[in-house]
Amino acid sequence: MKYLIASDIHGSAYWTERLVAAIESEQPDRIVLLGDLLYHGPRNDLPQGYDPKALTAMLNDARGRLLCVRGNCDAEVDQMVLQFPILADYCVLPCGERLIYATHGHVYNTAHLPPLCPGDILLHGHTHVPAWEPFGEENLYLNPGSVSIPKNGSARGYLTLEDGVFQWKTLSGDVYHTLTL
Repeated sequence: MKYLIASDIHGSAYWTERLVAAIESEQPDRIVLLGDLLYHGPRNDLPQGYDPKALTAMLNDARGRLLCVRGNCDAEVDQMVLQFPILADYCVLPCGERLIYATHGHVYNTAHLPPLCPGDILLHGHTHVPAWEPFGEENLYLNPGSVSIPKNGSARGYLTLEDGVFQWKTLSGDVYHTLTL
């Protein structure tokens, strides 16, 4: 099973077109979106190509492969136009002997942990900064960064997971970090 994981699109149809191109190139079995899909949020400037209506159409076209969690900028009104569920606080994905606890990061994060077992992985967006950090009892915190509003000088990008190998990539598909479990 191949996953493509992205976060923090914040209404940018412009950058999502590049993400869609990456999805077509990567051919993942499932696409995991870690929240903040349509709205840019009050603390962020409008991202390039801000067009939630066009973005809605792009996401609805991919609905059969999408798994999503709710971000702090996602609301019930967003769910009314999207044809796939976006309001779950988390989802759990198997990864070999480990579990991946996928969430947005505004509620559950390394400062406020969800129920994890030793070796489990906490995957979240929210910070807009890519991360691959060990913590606790053999746990990992992973973050794909942001599709449209990267922070701390990071690249716009996404994360793939296939056969226990995580790869952080720019939207053009260039790998800049690999982590093998």
